[in-house]
Amino acid sequence: MNLRHWLPWLDWGRGYNKASAGQDGLAALIVTLMLVPQSLAYAMLAGLPPVMGLYASILPLLLYALFGSSRTLAVGPVAVVSLMTAAAIGPLFPAGSPSYISAAMLLAMMSGIILAGMALLRLGFLANFLSHPVISGFISASGILIAIGQAKHILGVSVPGEGLVQILPGLLQSLPDTHLPTLLIGSLTLLWLWWARSQLKPLLQRAGLAATMAGNLAKAGPVLAIVVAILCVTLLQLDQVGVRVVGNIPRGLPGFSLPTLDLALIVQLLPAAVLISLVGFVESVSVGQTLAAKRRERIQPDNELLGLGASNLGAAFSGGFPVTGGFARSVVNFDAGAQTPMAGIFTAMGIALSVMLLTPLLHNLPQTVLAATIIVAVLGLVDLGSLRRTWRYSRQDGAAQWITLLGVLLIGVEAGILLGVTLSLLLFLWRTSQPHMAVVGQVPGSEHFRNIERFAVMESPNVLSLRVDESLYFPNARFLEDRIGELVAARPQVRHVVLMCPGVNLIDASALDSLETIAERLKTAGVQLHLSEVKGPVMDQLKRSTFLDHFGGQVFISQYQALRTLAPALTLATRQQDDQSFLIQSLDGRRQA
Repeated sequence: MNLRHWLPWLDWGRGYNKASAGQDGLAALIVTLMLVPQSLAYAMLAGLPPVMGLYASILPLLLYALFGSSRTLAVGPVAVVSLMTAAAIGPLFPAGSPSYISAAMLLAMMSGIILAGMALLRLGFLANFLSHPVISGFISASGILIAIGQAKHILGVSVPGEGLVQILPGLLQSLPDTHLPTLLIGSLTLLWLWWARSQLKPLLQRAGLAATMAGNLAKAGPVLAIVVAILCVTLLQLDQVGVRVVGNIPRGLPGFSLPTLDLALIVQLLPAAVLISLVGFVESVSVGQTLAAKRRERIQPDNELLGLGASNLGAAFSGGFPVTGGFARSVVNFDAGAQTPMAGIFTAMGIALSVMLLTPLLHNLPQTVLAATIIVAVLGLVDLGSLRRTWRYSRQDGAAQWITLLGVLLIGVEAGILLGVTLSLLLFLWRTSQPHMAVVGQVPGSEHFRNIERFAVMESPNVLSLRVDESLYFPNARFLEDRIGELVAARPQVRHVVLMCPGVNLIDASALDSLETIAERLKTAGVQLHLSEVKGPVMDQLKRSTFLDHFGGQVFISQYQALRTLAPALTLATRQQDDQSFLIQSLDGRRQA
């Protein structure tokens, strides 16, 4: 494989210039301002010390810039993966304990190995088993669960439990114990962030700022909230009256360390690591493809797997936790004009400077401000309207989406998404086990064939034309036998059955056995089986068997050719109709002339 395939920076780095560096630097500055509060908040969401969020935003960004294929994707901690990390490790160790931190680093390492291994084996297709309705239901449920889980920090109370069933009763019981100063700070932060997201940019534009500058300043709203909150706590000594603050954050870059390799713990975390890898990959690729399409660029799924794998390994060895490409920060990076992954390297440098210089200033940062930052960020992920749209379009997909959402909310993160995936696969097997099959006839005056129940068509009493609109494989092989037997029994005059295969992309061994059985049964009843419009790859597969040698029928290139051979009187009548129609049109044309 070409080295440039695995190292995309060899391409974009060759033509890098000052103009691109200027745009990447500006984008990095804006993303850094956004990423510092988010990283602290998402580490808290994962049950980890806030500084680990900053650690997870340095080396992963550098490694993704080397191996990832998207030019604007911003990698780091994200809400959904942070929630999955907490859900996986929370039942095993106390949050924030050394064992908990070590398990988070181990989870990042396992995720990195899984993603890198998938890249080398080209297994990106496995993410396709996470259907869009399942992912949508999972993300919406996660957003709701995260927002409700952070309400305890807004109220200033302690509520045990991770699931909705445990959190909601705990919140209601703790309402009398609400800490008013904490509630005031959290509520004001929520209002400010909510207002800044939608109203600050238009206000700045009316004040005379350019749209780009106004948008960039509006995205720095969380930074202003942090600065004001720290000043209030410091000046009014609110930490002395019960407002919980972040506390001491170690200054300096993280050292390299290897997570503790505990075989029993690896086995326990393996299912979570696989799910985190798949969900992170799907989210990252979706964002990357969306942004790349706007500039008519492309991303390579294998490179994304390798880039995300390297990023997670970097997080594991530098005191971080699982990371992936984030939607909000990637959009900000794109809108700010990032041209290459060098913007990610500049962002990593900005985060590193923050860790070395600014962490002592964050001591009095209220936890309720970080909770407000998380709530405003995740509520943008909730799309309950999708439940109604999906249900209206497809009851099966809608059911999978609802099951995923309710499973995550009521049972747990991993159980919910596994329920959704399992139901999606079962519904797929059920749907394809009864494929749509239509008896078709010839549209008068054409060589087209359509469903006899939808169109006025011509049929031959001696030829049954049956179109199959699904690949033939083990779940539907028996259904095909029963359907053909039923149709032939209802048409005593039929002497030929033509199986129309334009929608068949596969005939597996079970379906091949069924075709042989069908041919034998029809032959004993004086009916011959034929095939038409078989696709090239399917035909190549059939030629590797003995079916074509002994089934006795023909394989026609088109259904019209089949009817010309098996029912010439019908196609002759159609041609005569065509000739008469052409003659009438010609005479009409001469009269008008």
